[in-house]
Amino acid sequence: MTDRETRQVELAERYLPQELLERFRERAAVYDRENRFFDEDFAELRELGYLQLFVPEEFGGPGLNLLEVTRLQHRLATAAPATALAINMHLMCTGVARALWARGDDSLTRVFEEAMAGEVFAFGISEPSNDWVLQGSTTVAEVQEDGGYLLTGIKIFTSLSPVWTRLLAHGLDASDPENPRLVYGFLEREAPGITVSDQWDVLGMRASQSRATILKGVPLKAGNVVRRIPPGRTPDLLTFAITSHFQLMIGSVYAGVAWRALELGAVGLKRRSSAKSGTAFSEVPEYRARLADTHLEYLAVPAQLDTYSRDVDELVDHGAGWPLRLVSARLNAATAARRAAETALMCAGGSGFDNGSELSRLWRDATAGLFHPPSADAARPMFAAALLDD
Repeated sequence: MTDRETRQVELAERYLPQELLERFRERAAVYDRENRFFDEDFAELRELGYLQLFVPEEFGGPGLNLLEVTRLQHRLATAAPATALAINMHLMCTGVARALWARGDDSLTRVFEEAMAGEVFAFGISEPSNDWVLQGSTTVAEVQEDGGYLLTGIKIFTSLSPVWTRLLAHGLDASDPENPRLVYGFLEREAPGITVSDQWDVLGMRASQSRATILKGVPLKAGNVVRRIPPGRTPDLLTFAITSHFQLMIGSVYAGVAWRALELGAVGLKRRSSAKSGTAFSEVPEYRARLADTHLEYLAVPAQLDTYSRDVDELVDHGAGWPLRLVSARLNAATAARRAAETALMCAGGSGFDNGSELSRLWRDATAGLFHPPSADAARPMFAAALLDD
């Protein structure tokens, strides 16, 4: 093995040993059935220092890079997809801080200090009907005399809703119509005006408890403001770091779902017997071909995620080509997860259709990949423009 592969094995054994994954897998079924947060998983990950993975050694953390963390998240998702998806939001915030720091921007080093002190970060950017996502906001940011803001709006799919203590959020300051600004900063959980919705009865990724967060005049302290930038397609290191970590880390979760589905599909074929052929279904050519095709499609996904994660770590400048790479990696991973889960269900037969089956849950979890921004429909114009527009 290469030094990098040896280190990855060591990290897996340190943070996600097999016995831990087995416990997580058993609990995932319970969390899904009871539609509750992954409290026990969260406590174990926290105890292991998993929430500090991105914190540089200079700030007391292990100093993992994006490639190392995405591979760990892939591994975690093979056992507990909803746990992995939700913990992504905290890791993404700390990873964004690391990406800025690595590029000479120390505006988010407070994130390292707070993560080491036990604060839990969440991501409050998605909003109803806001297909601009990072480039716009329906949340109103009202300027205050001290340089802070009051935020009023709704943030949807706020993972880690039962435990987060810091929320990375944005809002639009339109106090100067000629010079509007998107304001980014961290809200504190104890601030007045924050309400967490009690509505969360969804198809998949149920344990993530990604409930909506309603903001009504919530103070964003001046000291917690990290950016004021024009709305629209404005290049900024913060939005690049958010986009890269969001897309690649979300992709790593769905890659993990895809791999676990393929494993279960293979097990299903070996267990089933064909009365017609007198053999296991694993020897029936049509089923072998179906599983093979899906495996073939899957293998490109971790390769793409690894390549772009390594490029982020090594400060490779793809310029205007970055969005194409990042979004395609996440979309491809989500598509592979749905494809693998469907194939595995067909390989497992009727047993996989039982609501208590792991495959049934994986298929439902995989469908959540349809809803992360940007959707395939929203992304298509970008890919077409790259080829067709002068």
